[in-house]
Amino acid sequence: MKRRFNLKQNKKQKIDMNSEEKNVEEMKNVEEETVEKNVEQPAAEEEQPVEGEAQNEAEEPEKELTAEEKLQAEVEKLQAEQEEMKDKYLRLSAEFDNYRKRTMKEKAELILNGGEKAFKAILPVIDDMERALATMQKATDVEAVKEGVDLIYNKFIQILGQNGVQAIDTKEKELDTDYHDAIAIIDAPTEELKGKILDCVETGYTLNDKVIRHAKVVVGK
Repeated sequence: MKRRFNLKQNKKQKIDMNSEEKNVEEMKNVEEETVEKNVEQPAAEEEQPVEGEAQNEAEEPEKELTAEEKLQAEVEKLQAEQEEMKDKYLRLSAEFDNYRKRTMKEKAELILNGGEKAFKAILPVIDDMERALATMQKATDVEAVKEGVDLIYNKFIQILGQNGVQAIDTKEKELDTDYHDAIAIIDAPTEELKGKILDCVETGYTLNDKVIRHAKVVVGK
C-alpha cells in the first residue's frame, strides 16, 4: 500500500515536472517572439520616415523667393547687362579710334600724293618732248618738227581729258563770269558779236566740272 502511494506520488511529481518544462519552453518561445518583434518594429519605424520624407520632398512645391532674394537676383542681372554694354562700348570705341587714325593717315597721304596718278600719266609726254628737242637740234625739215610737236600736244590734251581736265570753250560765247574773266572790252565788228567773247588770251580749264582756272577773254561791245 505504501509502495503504491509512493508510485503515485512519483508519477505526480513527473507530471508536474513535465508541466513546468513545457511552461518554461512556452515562456522562452514567447520571449523570443517578443524580441524578434521588437527588433523588426524599430527597423520598420526607421524606414517609414525615410519614405515619408521622400514623399514630402516630391510633393513639396518650389520654395518662393523672398523680396530680398528677388532684389538680389535683379541686381545681379543688371550688373551682367552693364558689363556686357561696357564691353561693347570699349570695342566700338577702339574700332572708331582705329578708323579715325586710318582715315587721317589716308587723308595725309592723299594730300601729299594726290597728284601721283596725273603726274605718272604726264611722264610719257615729257619723254616725247625730250626726244623732240633732241630731234630739233639736227632737223632741217620744219614741217616735220611742227607735226611732231602737234602730236605731242594732242597727246598731252588727251591725257588731261582722261584725268578729268577739260578746256573751257570761249569762241563766240556769251560772257559767263563763272567761267570767264574779261580782261578787255573792244568794239564788236558786227551787231551779233556785241556782248560776246571775241578772243581768248588764256585758256581756262575745269577739273571734273570744277573751274581750276578762269579763261581770260576779250569781250565785244
